[in-house]
Amino acid sequence: MSENNPAADLRPLVPPMSNPAEPAYVPPVEVAGLPRVLLLGDSISIGYTMPVRARLLDVANVRRPADNCGQTAYALLHLREWLGETKWDVIHFNFGLHDIKYLDAAGNYVSPDQGRQVAPPPLYRANLERLVALLEATGARLVFATTTPVPEGAAGRVAGAELRYNQVAADLMASRGVKVNDLWACATKCREEFMMPCDVHFTPAGYQELAEWVAASIRAEL
Repeated sequence: MSENNPAADLRPLVPPMSNPAEPAYVPPVEVAGLPRVLLLGDSISIGYTMPVRARLLDVANVRRPADNCGQTAYALLHLREWLGETKWDVIHFNFGLHDIKYLDAAGNYVSPDQGRQVAPPPLYRANLERLVALLEATGARLVFATTTPVPEGAAGRVAGAELRYNQVAADLMASRGVKVNDLWACATKCREEFMMPCDVHFTPAGYQELAEWVAASIRAEL
């Protein structure tokens, strides 16, 4: 691993899967005069993008990259293109679920004894700190969303592993004065109703509930 560039060691890993037909990737028609909001995150954020837009329809222009933002290392390689030249008022972001996972040499999800973790906690913190510094430089108000639960049976991940990552992130955000949206708490309160069995993803009702929390956290910053 390179001490100067913690992301460098992870470049050979398979990037997150993206679906070009995903509706959340289509930029909405911008309403002049409304603030601009950027959502950054993995497939969980893709799932709540459209309902967040609906809740903030007359409040803000809500966009996201046409990509699954994946792990912190992948984000460091692509963040500048995701930010573009737009002046963002609020950036709501999360990275964690893809850092937690274990992959083999071919990029397949495997158990811990058959592969390596994408970003152990020290590397996760180092990468996340670099991402926060880049996001702070935009002048936008920042909101970090905690990583949602990893249940038993989720492929390539250890149940409960997100707790340590969320603590790492919480400590970092506190030191930088970044607001935290506790989506982990949101998902945990009605886990059986909101989450797919043996999966990190959510039911439609679950994404609607997450969207309520995301929209509320964004409104608070606007």
